[in-house]
Amino acid sequence: MQNMLGPKCKELEGEIKSLMKVWFSIIASLCYCYFISSNIPKGKLRLLSLTPVLCLFTFLPLQLSYVLPTGITAFLITWLTSFKLILFTFDLGPLSSNPPKSLPFFLSFACLPLRGITQNQNQPYPSNQTHQNHSKDNVRKEKLHFIIFPIKALLFGVLLMGLNDHKQKLNHTVIVGLYCILVYLLVDIVVGLCNIVANAALGIELELPSNEPYLSTSLQEFWGRRWNLIVTNLLRHTIYIPVRTALSRTVLGPQWASVPGVMASFVVSGIMHELLFYYVTRAAPTWEVTCFFVLHGGCVVVEFCVMKWLGVGHKGMLHWAISGPVTVVFVVATAVWLFFPPLLRDGADERALEEFRNLVDCIKETF
Repeated sequence: MQNMLGPKCKELEGEIKSLMKVWFSIIASLCYCYFISSNIPKGKLRLLSLTPVLCLFTFLPLQLSYVLPTGITAFLITWLTSFKLILFTFDLGPLSSNPPKSLPFFLSFACLPLRGITQNQNQPYPSNQTHQNHSKDNVRKEKLHFIIFPIKALLFGVLLMGLNDHKQKLNHTVIVGLYCILVYLLVDIVVGLCNIVANAALGIELELPSNEPYLSTSLQEFWGRRWNLIVTNLLRHTIYIPVRTALSRTVLGPQWASVPGVMASFVVSGIMHELLFYYVTRAAPTWEVTCFFVLHGGCVVVEFCVMKWLGVGHKGMLHWAISGPVTVVFVVATAVWLFFPPLLRDGADERALEEFRNLVDCIKETF
């Protein structure tokens, strides 16, 4: 059967084998973290024990060549898992708990984009009414997730096939606009699929990956409470809170220490996106993506300062019918200007479409 496969199918088969080797290395490394590093006192010694794993996670995506496997592995492991391990160094984050998590739970929270379950230490046992409301909210969330997820997956497939067949006929602006929708759908599908697997295998509560970011009425709302909530939560605990806490003891005080915390979060997010783009394109960084996030961080700070000066809340000064479209148009326009050009310039989009065509052809050839 293997001899009958075409060269493209053999190439795909090789990529699948490489992907399996990469993820075997990831699981083995996380088992080391669970059995060895967790027994080392928190702080510098545990960080020292985790350093080889963090270095390995930076290297592993280079063993892959296809766009989506490389990008998804780098996003999940090089970024999210590495940041969770940094929190784990100080007994913080979703990998730390008392009593310790079982190995399946530890691996799931380490590998998958799960935020973990946080609980107020001052109220270890919630009231019956709170528990009932929480359970109803979870049931509603799970039903919503299972309804929306297949719709998004279907829409993603339709748009991808449409681009694959008609890209040459479309205007460049239309193509980039479709890429914005595809990125939103891809992030929600990847995170949503991981949530469904974790829920089915271990009963972990589902969390919506994004909260309708197209309904944002401000940049604070878009980045802080609607877009890619897993990354937002992780940056909040690894970058924003430590920076704000450290600077609140300076002349800035606790009132304004959040400003450099916000900027630091956006700068780190930009650098991590540059790394992800490097894995996918294997081209030297142009720092356009970092500029995109620095620009948005600056705008969020300005927005925050203006609202604080005027004494208005998160709903802002303008009616939602105006502020909503302005926010979305600003995000899309700046993405077209700074976020997507590095990928388009190096042909990552063309490679992804070609790989999609190869996958479809290999499935047809096999069956």
